Amino acid sequence: MNNIKKLYKFILLLFILYITIPSYSLCAYPELVNRLTDAFIKINNYIKALGGPAAATAIGTGLFIKKFSFGDEERIRIGKKLIKTAIFSYSFLLCTDLVISTIRVILSS
Repeated sequence: MNNIKKLYKFILLLFILYITIPSYSLCAYPELVNRLTDAFIKINNYIKALGGPAAATAIGTGLFIKKFSFGDEERIRIGKKLIKTAIFSYSFLLCTDLVISTIRVILSS
């Protein structure tokens, strides 16, 4: 768990450095806004590209757990929970377009 927190902090640091270092002046508001919107679009595209296969893998794993449970109610419950969670997570990822467009409108105004 500690390694995951370190990884998240490292990714956040890289994201902040990617936005701020290339700009010549931190007061250059339009350039910073353009960089932020471009960064959000890139992140959204990466999430969409990785989200589909990850959701399909999770759903397939849940189906296999459920199929090969051999009547064990605990494994059937785990399989159903994995399938529901994967579907919910993928639908949440598909809704990121709404969030990104809202942020884009707020930053451009």
